[in-house]
Amino acid sequence: MREERTPRTRPVRFSEDVVPLGDVKVNPGVIVRRTSESGRPVLLTSRGRGVAVVQSLAQYEEAQDERSFLRAVVEGLANAEEGRELTLSEVKAHFRQE
Repeated sequence: MREERTPRTRPVRFSEDVVPLGDVKVNPGVIVRRTSESGRPVLLTSRGRGVAVVQSLAQYEEAQDERSFLRAVVEGLANAEEGRELTLSEVKAHFRQE
């Protein structure tokens, strides 16, 4: 059974979620806790430019899972378009041989 995930990442609120890099150096725990509690990533800036994003581990893992799934779907659709497909009986036969 799969563990329950946190809600999807919410959009950044620029009034709350943009933090100068210097603030992270002073108290990184506050930034990390904010990402977990708000469900939103935090954009770190240096000299007014975005340099990194901090997000909770659960949000990162969920995003990775979604990217992997979407890549597999795109690959499967490309295979189908190019005629690289197998019937169910061919797949069953393949697994019986192993």
